[in-house]
Amino acid sequence: MTQKQYLSAIKKLKLYAHHYYVLDDAITSDEIYDKLYHEVLSFEEENPDSIALDSPTQRVGGAILDGFEKASHLTRMWSLEDIFNFEELQKWIEKSAKLTENMSFYCEPKYDGASLNLIYDKGSLVQAITRGDGSIGEDVTQNAKTIRSIALSIAYQERIEIRGEVVIFKENFEAINRERLDKGEAIFANPRNAAAGSLRQLDSTITASRNLVFLPYGIGENTLKEKLLHKRMDLIYALGFREPPMRFICKKASEIEAFYQKMVQERDNFDMMLDGMVIKIDSIESQEEMGYTVKNPRWAVAYKFPAVEKVTIVKDIILQVGRSGTVTPVAIVEPTHIEGVVVERASLHNFDEIERKDIRIGDSVIILRSGDVIPKIIKVLEYERDGSQKVTTRPLYCPVCKSELLDEGALIKCQNLECEARVVNAIIYFASKPCLNIDGLGEKIVETLHKEGLVRSVKDLFSLKLEQLLALEGFKEKKSKNLLKAIEDAKGCECWRFINALGIEHIGEVASKTLCDNFGLHVSNVNKEELIALDGFGEEMAESLMEFIRVNRELIGELQELINPKAPTEKEEVSENPFKSKTLVLTGSMSQSRGVIKAMLEEFGAKVSGSVSKKTDYLIYGEDAGSKYDKAVSLGVSVLSEDEMRKMLL
Repeated sequence: MTQKQYLSAIKKLKLYAHHYYVLDDAITSDEIYDKLYHEVLSFEEENPDSIALDSPTQRVGGAILDGFEKASHLTRMWSLEDIFNFEELQKWIEKSAKLTENMSFYCEPKYDGASLNLIYDKGSLVQAITRGDGSIGEDVTQNAKTIRSIALSIAYQERIEIRGEVVIFKENFEAINRERLDKGEAIFANPRNAAAGSLRQLDSTITASRNLVFLPYGIGENTLKEKLLHKRMDLIYALGFREPPMRFICKKASEIEAFYQKMVQERDNFDMMLDGMVIKIDSIESQEEMGYTVKNPRWAVAYKFPAVEKVTIVKDIILQVGRSGTVTPVAIVEPTHIEGVVVERASLHNFDEIERKDIRIGDSVIILRSGDVIPKIIKVLEYERDGSQKVTTRPLYCPVCKSELLDEGALIKCQNLECEARVVNAIIYFASKPCLNIDGLGEKIVETLHKEGLVRSVKDLFSLKLEQLLALEGFKEKKSKNLLKAIEDAKGCECWRFINALGIEHIGEVASKTLCDNFGLHVSNVNKEELIALDGFGEEMAESLMEFIRVNRELIGELQELINPKAPTEKEEVSENPFKSKTLVLTGSMSQSRGVIKAMLEEFGAKVSGSVSKKTDYLIYGEDAGSKYDKAVSLGVSVLSEDEMRKMLL
């Protein structure tokens, strides 16, 4: 094969693949494709310096990665506001009409998968980035190149971001789960989880084997001249990308609703899972005029599909102990098919919920599943009871470690730091930045140490030996020494970090600082009355702390000896300023990390809390402010932008 024949073969293979993976229209047999593919492969093995970047052989996956690098999107990937019915659709259209006169709408399916941003430059795929927080995601370029519906090169030379959803078709999802069952592996809960997990495989050959499909839904940075979105998307599909199963241009609400109802009726017939329909203003000029809120584009919404309800039977109610120690009841139900997923469990939230709905073992119940939300029981069919149903009582002892449980009504929690069910999370939290800040002690390392029996409780961290770490797979000498040094450096931390690291329910950073300011290293000796007298402390916080000390008094003493935290020093009086003694909450992306801004505000005498309540004085927000902003507005809490906050401090 000559170089010219090689390039011609690649062109032919790309045509075959485009028809098969993008158009669903095979124009050759597997035998012919495989024969030509291996001829190309043989040429490349003999001429490694002549391999074309867009050769189909470059999709098989490369070296196994240690992890994914963070990468920035060229322009932000926004999330969409949700609407759920025709009335909300009309309200959105009325609101949009006040911002623009050009009311033409581009409608297409909302895919249920993992969002991905593709960056092309000079016709080549240069980077593929997961959505992440909308501004920064993970670089999964190596994995994206294995997805055959993603073009490695396109006939467009300018820089462009092509955004879409990575999905697994229902048929392939079922085949993957059958294969995993045969191997004794855990099955994926749904196609969305399978797609997201497959896209983030460190071994790209696994990604290549999962038959992922990329479905474009939008464009980020670009220099396209077309004035309508649907025309721009036409260009994207013409570049070699897969078109949606249906899309429509609508002029008014009734047309949108008709298209939506058609999609709802046909949702089960689509190859991929859908969870709604996306509606966008078609005019690019109008999109630019309408702009964005702090969270969403004003020119687009997601019209979500209605939830699916089914009747099933509660076979049992079991207890799960979460990594934070929270004991949650879970209903085991008769296996029920909902939206292509076999549901065998339903969320019960807490025992207050069980008592309020009077859910009993053996009851016939209606369960609801909406999108990727965990199914929940919404109604008990009491008229079907025959007397054999059993009432579930509130637990008194942890089902894992048998310690006495802290029962606060809605919340039931195991307070034992050495409980097998919560020890891994307790250690991860213990080592996190707001606590002892042990660099390098991440989730995977903690899980490995626990799995190998080296760490069974937090205090075991301080008895780790170099030879123990070197005996573990993946632990080189430098990495092991760095970890041991970081653990050693955690000793002598500030008092409040030590208290915060214990992970006491309701006792966060602010409360830990209050405790240390008032009691120093003698927190274990305080009584309930002393706690309630503290500013910001209530009955619930006091009860939680007292119960935690009662269960873990001995361990707290041992840890205090090992770590030797510093006693708090007296603080200088803070001069008067607008935030002194005020309770603040931070949300959204800011010019500096929230940790830096938090520390600055605390120097001005503010108390920075993690949640909004009626006692919050100010919510300070940056870009992409979330539910905390909405809650603050609903409670009448004063909201300040980062710029407004800084001006008040001048």
